[in-house]
Amino acid sequence: MDEADRRVLRQCRVRLVSELQVAALWDNLLNRELFTPDMIEDIQRAGSGSRRDQARQLIIDLETRGSQALPLFISCLEDTGQDTLASLLRTSRQAAKQDPEAIRPLDLKPVVLGPVSLKPKELRGAKRDPSKPSQGKLAPVVLGPEELWPAKLRPEVLRPEAPRPVDIGSGGFSEICAQDRAKGNADLAYVLNADPCGHCLIINNVNFCHESGLRTRTGSSIDCERMQQRFHLLHFVVEVKCNLTAKQMVQALVELARRDHGALDCCVVVVLSHGCQASHLQFPGAVYGTDGYPVSVERIVNIFNGTGCPSLGGKPKLFFVQACGGEQKDQGFEVASTSPEDRTPDSDSEPDATPFQEGPVTVDQPDAVSSLPTPSDILVSYSTFPGFVSWRDTKSGSWYIETLDSIFEQWAHCEDLQTLLLRVANAVSVKGIYKQIPGCFNFLRKKLFFKA
Repeated sequence: MDEADRRVLRQCRVRLVSELQVAALWDNLLNRELFTPDMIEDIQRAGSGSRRDQARQLIIDLETRGSQALPLFISCLEDTGQDTLASLLRTSRQAAKQDPEAIRPLDLKPVVLGPVSLKPKELRGAKRDPSKPSQGKLAPVVLGPEELWPAKLRPEVLRPEAPRPVDIGSGGFSEICAQDRAKGNADLAYVLNADPCGHCLIINNVNFCHESGLRTRTGSSIDCERMQQRFHLLHFVVEVKCNLTAKQMVQALVELARRDHGALDCCVVVVLSHGCQASHLQFPGAVYGTDGYPVSVERIVNIFNGTGCPSLGGKPKLFFVQACGGEQKDQGFEVASTSPEDRTPDSDSEPDATPFQEGPVTVDQPDAVSSLPTPSDILVSYSTFPGFVSWRDTKSGSWYIETLDSIFEQWAHCEDLQTLLLRVANAVSVKGIYKQIPGCFNFLRKKLFFKA
């Protein structure tokens, strides 16, 4: 779908979610081959399964269904008697073609907050001696893009002093003491006392059907063995499932979420596969089943929300994704070399990229965001930044998993998870000619120390 059609959908999304009658659409969507039966099932299970949740997911997924998705969807609306919505989309689409600026988001304007007694002209000209704080007058605060701030307001009032960088590898006495204090304090760190600590599911997709156009992921079995052994040593019950279709992946994850985790303290999911960009609200990216159909990372995470997995409420749920976030190759920029062991991608290195992708990541409207449950006690660690490839060596496995395993082996006994992932990001970022940097979406409420 081109960007103009995406913008039309986003512009109309609030009304579509409010009024769309999805039950009447399923057969038409299938007949016009906009969605497969499995995709329809996923949409019907979205969120709580309500009409609004289904409508919201349908509009999100529609953006990924190709260049003719919007006109075909408009035809489906007309066939099912939803003429008002069809007319809204058709009119908006025609207006967008005639005047692309008509659907461009409004430019942000700066808002100046200050004492009521000060007029805008006085705010612009106000000068303040920092050594002589004024009595009874608050310093003005400017909200909005920096380039639009009034010229004479001092931007430093908006910028608290940046914290001093901390060397996570220093291993100093004060750092160790702080880690120990956090580890023993239930208010600062998750309690991981159960043995086993929790379940760990590893999905390892290596061989893909010919029609998918996806290459065999040689070297992934090495990653799988590393993660299986590592999480076993961290007191998890590890289960490995190989070469699953998209539907089988969802089924395996739902089955894990429905187990009773009441006596356990944590849950881990590791996915090793090809990946791509995907439309999303909270968690970017998608991973491919062996049949060539994608499962969004957001879908994977939401299977373990409070509704789908109540016995993990308040407990950390960790997701590690080794897959491409897109097709871009990062050339990096020149810095002084910090490691003589940098490796370059040679004939044995290949990306977990796909031969096709659906387009740029999109931003959702407030209606969809506000109605989703707030993700809590969740961490999603990605092998690469969204939009870029993730490198895998056919002989030694992926850079990300190899480094993750090594860092966990050295430091998991004394450092929290976020510090471990910083070490992983730093170590991976210095490898190779083409660059890669892992990242994470962290919604954990506390520090997490593995039971090493």
